[in-house]
Amino acid sequence: MSLLENTFQLKARGTNVRTELLAGLTTFLTMAYIILVNPSILGQTGMPPAAVAAATCLAAGVGCILMGMLANYPIALAPGMGLNAYFTFTVVKGMGIPWQTALGLVFISGVLFLILTFAGVRKLIVNAIPRTLFSAIAAGIGLFIAFIGLKSAGIVTGNPATTVGLGDLHSPGVLLALLGLAIIAVLEVWKVRGGILIGIVVTSLIGWGLHLAQWSPQPYSVAQMTATAFQLDIPAAFGIGGKGLGLALIEILFVFVFVDLFDNVGTLVAVSTKAGLVQPDGTIPRLNRILFADATATVVGALAGTSTVVSYIESASGVSAGGRTGLTAVVTGLLFLAALFVAPWAQAIPAAATAPALILVGAMMMAPLADIDWKDPVVSIPAFLTLIAIPLTFSIANGLAFGVIACAVLKIAARRIGREDWLLLLLAVLFIARFAYMAGA
Repeated sequence: MSLLENTFQLKARGTNVRTELLAGLTTFLTMAYIILVNPSILGQTGMPPAAVAAATCLAAGVGCILMGMLANYPIALAPGMGLNAYFTFTVVKGMGIPWQTALGLVFISGVLFLILTFAGVRKLIVNAIPRTLFSAIAAGIGLFIAFIGLKSAGIVTGNPATTVGLGDLHSPGVLLALLGLAIIAVLEVWKVRGGILIGIVVTSLIGWGLHLAQWSPQPYSVAQMTATAFQLDIPAAFGIGGKGLGLALIEILFVFVFVDLFDNVGTLVAVSTKAGLVQPDGTIPRLNRILFADATATVVGALAGTSTVVSYIESASGVSAGGRTGLTAVVTGLLFLAALFVAPWAQAIPAAATAPALILVGAMMMAPLADIDWKDPVVSIPAFLTLIAIPLTFSIANGLAFGVIACAVLKIAARRIGREDWLLLLLAVLFIARFAYMAGA
């Protein structure tokens, strides 16, 4: 216990080992879906799904443990949703690039992350974001994960006439999710420690007992990871010994680096704010260590056989369960490593049990909105655009882009721009260039 106290400073952050263990388990349960979802997406490139499942567990486990031990933050890492789809449908299937070459590009992007981190560029970018946007980013991501939870539960579905609509409330899965939502909400009202985790477990037990949870495990062995481990083709990524990628190389690396950078920034800000780890002056302690952990995890992931590793916003569920230190992330990482041996079984927890946790965590992340000066348009307009764009565009990076651009424009219009804002202006220009590129792609 004394070793854990000295390593993670539990008392200083108002937590204890039991709370951190529960928080780590809660985080794992809310993001364990990636163990099967990632192979189902990357498997469409021709990569063996079982090997990708193992690589996913390894990359997530290493990333989480690095984050906990190096940075002492309750932030979990795993192969990112969105970037895995870009890897599959744009790079491999769209451009016709072999998956081995695409993994080489992921590896190169990870090395670039490390270089940018050691050079202090990533830290400069994070610190250039106006502190007033931090609250909007945190709340916007809260809406984002609540929307993901509602969609995963089937409470909200697609509707061609209105874009979204109410799901089938007679569906057993939806009813189970609503029951889970009620259970977790009541436990939170009663201030039960570990209420989110208890709610997930109780809802799962009800789902299994009533045969409402559908799950079909597939044959699996850790040894299958050799089908993707160290199969990346770095020379081909540079066009050595074969057809050069030319501008495509720059385009792919740009997306891997840019999207990962700003998605990570948004997640980092949101989780750090919710955990109370942001300093009064708005700085985030040990920022370079945090960035080093996710960059290293991406390199490890590419070597193991998976797409870019990013910070997961589901980490907020662990923070809501009381997690305040890196011990939460280490526990999550150890559970991912344990899942290496039983990867398909990690999905025994039904989505109807974890979705309510995401919905309520999203609700809890609305609190920072009280810190925004809504009467000042230079502050409130960028904050609102960030808040609304994150869930409606399904992208943390897009929401951050709208906020930064609006903040730069309005600061100039109000003559409140200073020399210290040079990087803010540069970021605004880069975001505009990104939107221009996306429009022309």
